[in-house]
Amino acid sequence: MGQIVGAFATSHVLGAPDGVEDQAERVFQGMREIGRRLHATRPDVLVVITADHLNNFHADQPAPFAVAMDDVLVPYGDMGLPTDPVPGAAAFAQGLAEFLDDQGQAVQTLSGVRPDHGVMIPHGVVDPNRTLPTALLYVNAAVAPAPEPEACWRMGGLLKAYVETVRPAGERVALLAGGGLSHWLGVPQEGQVNAEWDLALMDAMIEGRGDELARMTNAEILAAAGNGGLEVSAWITLAGAVSDARGERLYYEPMPSWASGMGGVALTL
Repeated sequence: MGQIVGAFATSHVLGAPDGVEDQAERVFQGMREIGRRLHATRPDVLVVITADHLNNFHADQPAPFAVAMDDVLVPYGDMGLPTDPVPGAAAFAQGLAEFLDDQGQAVQTLSGVRPDHGVMIPHGVVDPNRTLPTALLYVNAAVAPAPEPEACWRMGGLLKAYVETVRPAGERVALLAGGGLSHWLGVPQEGQVNAEWDLALMDAMIEGRGDELARMTNAEILAAAGNGGLEVSAWITLAGAVSDARGERLYYEPMPSWASGMGGVALTL
């Protein structure tokens, strides 16, 4: 059977450092530390769990969860990000989609995916040389109805079961969740950050209380953390896959000028 050897989560935006140089540097160094620790686990496959920003989905066809089936992932290039290709993990993705279907879990399969900044900012920092075969598990946070935290937690458990019961013996899988933390986009509250909520969520992750996050509702997240805060669905999915893990907060900075709380954690398995 395979093994999940590392689990990490980070915000998936980067803004201009002007006027917030020290904070921006701490954020960047925190992301780089996630990359160092992730590579130290010597993964054979990297699974990025994150949200798309309607660059690969249609607003009238929201899928709660989706898997990219591509052998090669060519980035979308939004936010001026490089479009150098990333090796896909198509066999892993195909097997995951089949396993989820067998378990009665609805999942959309995608081909020709052009990963946007939700993938490429965290991926670009943790694997700048683009050497790790990468599977993408999308969690819808952009279009209602988004999956509730309980469903995301359950998806994480299914991902763990797939790795441990279906994948080849000795395969090492690292998980990287991207998104959040609190932020409001395109609404009057844009620029607000709820640092207290962000830190409480991160504490639950690193103290082995991830199951508490599964008991939240999307309505509660929207009220406390904004419409962009729903991206923590990816963090909850990750927590469901490593439910017994504890860990460390590697960075946190409230960044109103970036319209986001910025944070990252590493979980020890």
